[in-house]
Amino acid sequence: MDAFAQLAVTSVVKHFGPARNRHVAVDDVSLTVEPGQRIGVVGESGSGKSTLARIMVGLESPTAGSVDFNGAPLRSLLSMRASRVELRREVQFVSQDTTSSFDPLRTLRDSIRQPAQRLLGLSGRDADGLVDETVALLGLAPGLADRHPAEVSGGQRQRFAIARALVVRPKLLVCDEVVSALDVSVQGSILNLLKRYCLESGAALVFVSHGLPATAFVCSELVVMQNGQVVERGDTRQVLHDPRHPYTRALLAAFRGGPARSAA
Repeated sequence: MDAFAQLAVTSVVKHFGPARNRHVAVDDVSLTVEPGQRIGVVGESGSGKSTLARIMVGLESPTAGSVDFNGAPLRSLLSMRASRVELRREVQFVSQDTTSSFDPLRTLRDSIRQPAQRLLGLSGRDADGLVDETVALLGLAPGLADRHPAEVSGGQRQRFAIARALVVRPKLLVCDEVVSALDVSVQGSILNLLKRYCLESGAALVFVSHGLPATAFVCSELVVMQNGQVVERGDTRQVLHDPRHPYTRALLAAFRGGPARSAA
């Protein structure tokens, strides 16, 4: 597989539940992620943004539509071990659910070392060195890595989840509500780290959040979702200063503490 070039989501639909009580989580969404792009996907709970993120990395299968990585169907890449390993080296996902994403019987170091060894082919010693380096980047004391997930706070566990993704130095990072469990001061340092990582490495970022200020800080482009659909997309400054859709204006008003205004 070549270096990361593009992830393309085309006319994706995702349904949950039986036909008579069908819930449309994602409704005909198309989205392309190019190298170095930092795209923020925002919307209220239930807007479909987290489901879209999981579809983008192959953790959910779309009901209709397609996802392609470098022109190849994501489903095909995941079906073969060699291409699946290469894909996981290129694309990493960080979930907001850190309780179930870590094995409670393994130390955090073990969980972060594993992808470094399996995906990068590092020895145990080299993998440990990379784990320590990555953990330090996230402002965590190295000794914490030798604890089990239940022995650290939720905010620390979230940072370890980010470390597990960054340890392989991915070319595309998909983050789902990764700063929601963090203190405001820690949020700022993590957002700066993610932004700097993308700028320095050329990696792309899809940052999914209901927090508009955090998303606007780290992303150069915003995608606004409502009821499973993309209702607005554009340059971050343009969306913030000249929102076109009533839902976007309502989101901005909620964060600014004022009434929604009409588009210019």
